[in-house]
Amino acid sequence: MEPKDLRFGGGTSATALHPLVAIAMLLAIALILFLPRKYTCVPLLLGTFMIPLGQVVVLAGIHFTVLRILIIAGLVRRLSGRKAEKFSGGFNHIDRYTVLWTLVAFAVFSVQWMQAQATIEALGDLLDRVGGFLALRFMIQDGGDVKRVIKVFAVLCLILGMFMLYEQFTVRNLFGLLGGISLVPQIRNGQIRSQGAFGSYIDAGVFAGILIPLFIWLWTRDRSSRGIGVLGIIGATTMVLTCHASTALLAYASGLLGFGFWCLRQRMRNVRWALVSVLTALHLVMKAPVWALIARVDLTGSSSSYHRYYLVDNCIRHLWDWWLLGTRVYDTWGWDMWDLSDQYVACALTGGLATLALFIAILSRSFAGIGKARRLVEGNKREEWLLWCLGSTMFAMLVAYFGCSFMAQMQMELFAFLAMISVAISEARRIARPKAVAAQNSSLTPKVQSAAVEVLVGGTR
Repeated sequence: MEPKDLRFGGGTSATALHPLVAIAMLLAIALILFLPRKYTCVPLLLGTFMIPLGQVVVLAGIHFTVLRILIIAGLVRRLSGRKAEKFSGGFNHIDRYTVLWTLVAFAVFSVQWMQAQATIEALGDLLDRVGGFLALRFMIQDGGDVKRVIKVFAVLCLILGMFMLYEQFTVRNLFGLLGGISLVPQIRNGQIRSQGAFGSYIDAGVFAGILIPLFIWLWTRDRSSRGIGVLGIIGATTMVLTCHASTALLAYASGLLGFGFWCLRQRMRNVRWALVSVLTALHLVMKAPVWALIARVDLTGSSSSYHRYYLVDNCIRHLWDWWLLGTRVYDTWGWDMWDLSDQYVACALTGGLATLALFIAILSRSFAGIGKARRLVEGNKREEWLLWCLGSTMFAMLVAYFGCSFMAQMQMELFAFLAMISVAISEARRIARPKAVAAQNSSLTPKVQSAAVEVLVGGTR
């Protein structure tokens, strides 16, 4: 059974901050506050993924992780900036669904428990989510920022990959010397599961695995980016292999699979319906439900894929127990059911049907926005390729969420990615606008003129 305090965050009862981490945190805060806006994402992302979440400042019983402090610094920078600075492309549907998702999750969790400790924990999560998303949305404003963020991720994967490789040879996690994370990595069936600065080896592998399409884009973009793109691929591959997790390998493979549909990019509606048809047919002919296929996934020989299947199966069977306000008793449904290592199940059981629907809406609107933007710039292979790589990354993320529920660090990766999608969509509309004006003023068919109006109106609808 799950320790009750874990649902409310758990953690140390006193400040645990290594002197080196304190210095790095103060330096990052200074850089966030005083660097030009386009560079502020660099110290925020480096601090997010290089400092263990266990490094925390406790004030009046409230936990302020280093990440939470850096997010506050980012919000202060945003509020103290010029009022004319707005989000790229405006506050769009992706932004609205993301903010609404975090607010609903906060409200449902608080009402579900009706305890002060639970509300405090929910407020901390709300700050991490809304604050982290808005800070990154402000910092990532144009195509140059997108390229810069991907380069930062490449550097992070290279550095973390080296540390995780070191764990394989020494069975010693150097980040554990800072505190807040285990010094000895987990070993299962003789395999050392490296985790670097992450709270879990699965998070470490998934973080890297879903970034492969973006590193390939960086590699193919131009000569100046080729080297850092290759280093990112090497670092990410090292992280995926050294974490020894099937979820990470699936994320890696899913991103590459997305590239395989490039030649079918104009027929993706048919591909989606074909996939739905295949899954439906399998569900009808299989002895077990179609989601039982999850239990058959074991790419390392030591995966707990049956646990993931059991999570999904219990979630579906107990729909009436959680649909309104989630549930507090899911840990009694079977062995290890307290470990919600499936993001969709975690959203459902802790936040109810509304929270799950909003999370799916974020993914859906992101895919829809990418697809519409790609059609707007059709023929411009440079822009099409960026959007396709973003879509492949989103597909890898969607698959990975069946095997992990993200912690604060993984949330920040998602938020950075959502910000990059919004920027890419906005850039596509800007590029397509001159052609749209010409089409609107021409004697083309009403259907073409309608598409032109959509470009002129803007947004990610």
